[in-house]
Amino acid sequence: MTKKEKVQFVIDTLENIYPETLIPLNHKDPYTLLIAVLLSAQSTDKGVNKITPILFAKADNPYDMVKLSVEEIREIIKPAGLSPMKSKGIYGLSKILIEKHGGKVPQSFKYLEELPSVGHKTASVVMSQAFGVPAFPVDTHIHRLMYRWNLTNGKNVTQTEKDAKRLFPEELWNKLHLQIIYYGREYSPARGWNIENDIITKTIGRKSVLK
Repeated sequence: MTKKEKVQFVIDTLENIYPETLIPLNHKDPYTLLIAVLLSAQSTDKGVNKITPILFAKADNPYDMVKLSVEEIREIIKPAGLSPMKSKGIYGLSKILIEKHGGKVPQSFKYLEELPSVGHKTASVVMSQAFGVPAFPVDTHIHRLMYRWNLTNGKNVTQTEKDAKRLFPEELWNKLHLQIIYYGREYSPARGWNIENDIITKTIGRKSVLK
């Protein structure tokens, strides 16, 4: 199989398994998505979805969020882990959104990545899923699968993102990154992985992974 054929096999297989892709984090607008994605760092989507209804009942916009103290935010989000950093980030970015962006989440990688606790991956998720701008956020699932599929060298997430953007058509990025995440969780997890259930890796994976 050529690399081009491998890429097409991935696209076709994922589209067959996941024709519809819902964003796994509950949200209602760009701001609540931004907060949910920030909370998801080193946490599970399921865990975040338990916390956000409690947080958003008190504050689902930056104006209400800054009325809470960092300590109050921290207490609510504690189950998501890294609460000291995340609570400061949520309060800080809410303040900046009010002061610099009229309380709106900016539709810009540059301005998003300037916000506290917002890295390139978080900005990419918001740009792709809130604003429909082509992006390819790379999480641990995508990084792992791109390596297993021999479509990147696995050196770092930056390289994996470059390779994904180079190999896959831009018009598919926003849907495809979610499809890969769903596939990774269901068929190609980091632990308890059964190669027999993982049709993509079994078909196109690197030999070192298949042993």
